[in-house]
Amino acid sequence: MTEIPAALVEALRAAKRVLFFTGAGVSAESGLPTFRDAQTGLWANYKPQDLATPEAFARDPEMVWRWYQWRRRVHADVAPNPAHHAIAAFEARLPETVLVTQNVDRLHELAGSPAPIHLHGSVFRNKCASCGAAMPEVPNDLETPPRCAVCGGLCRPDIVWFGEGLPQEEWKAALAAAEQAEIVISIGTSATVHPAARIPLVAREAGALVVQINPEPTPLDRIALNLRGPAGVVLPELLSRL
Repeated sequence: MTEIPAALVEALRAAKRVLFFTGAGVSAESGLPTFRDAQTGLWANYKPQDLATPEAFARDPEMVWRWYQWRRRVHADVAPNPAHHAIAAFEARLPETVLVTQNVDRLHELAGSPAPIHLHGSVFRNKCASCGAAMPEVPNDLETPPRCAVCGGLCRPDIVWFGEGLPQEEWKAALAAAEQAEIVISIGTSATVHPAARIPLVAREAGALVVQINPEPTPLDRIALNLRGPAGVVLPELLSRL
């Protein structure tokens, strides 16, 4: 069992502004493949650049669409794990808590988190590839992308592809929360995907305590209080002591 410092428990009890920052490792504990692990079976011979760039969609929109439809079916079959539920319970206890996630699934919402900031979008949302207008969700078995009612462009997932910038409203909100946080708890992220990986660094520069829950070392080790172990075990144990 991971040793949890008493001083950390006391700091969390006293904190008014806590930020949770989650990555793919949290969802992986629910059995959801990471982005690269998702390229299995029919998709094993494809590189990320074949499936997750604007150029790939322009070149073969139906192939890219089918891959994301497959991913949506995979996502729909998993459920939140104890880490997701522990975060949601903490948010209910301290309403000023902010949750920033790099994940494109809905597991935080399904666990009860009211308003996660999705830095990389959501695999379940859609937008027009041409004009950017929001488009409705579609059945997971629809094999071809529908057309936009505004401009006639093709529907694409509303997620951040390689070569695209983060959604500015969400990025500004995440930065503001990082600058104001007293404690940041980084969970299940490699801390290598930029610019999202800046969030704990910005918080640390502003004086926050950075806590990291991860089974493996990451670049955050040098500035964080590190709790080694799976998120679904360590985080509920930590928060149960409050």
